[in-house]
Amino acid sequence: MEQPNLLYIDNLSGSDEAFKEKLIGIIKMEFPNEREVYFKNIESKKFKEAAENVHKLKHKISILGLEKSYEVAANFENNLIKNSEVGKVDFENILTVITNFLTRI
Repeated sequence: MEQPNLLYIDNLSGSDEAFKEKLIGIIKMEFPNEREVYFKNIESKKFKEAAENVHKLKHKISILGLEKSYEVAANFENNLIKNSEVGKVDFENILTVITNFLTRI
């Protein structure tokens, strides 16, 4: 499985370390909440709401350089819109990888 990285954030922030840290801080603050809301909606079988959660999480997946994972998330989002959980395990594995990464940086 591909691993998250900070290349996009590094490129975006250039040599501005304060800006880089601010971006990382925002991701670290928002991601756990968005992840939690996703799990509540998926557990309650609220597929439309879960699809909206996945849509939001896709942006963080992209920012963290996870191109293949972004595709997995996009496919899962489309499946949720169709009331299907196909792709759920793969998507949730991505969330775990990101969670682990964010605790290390």
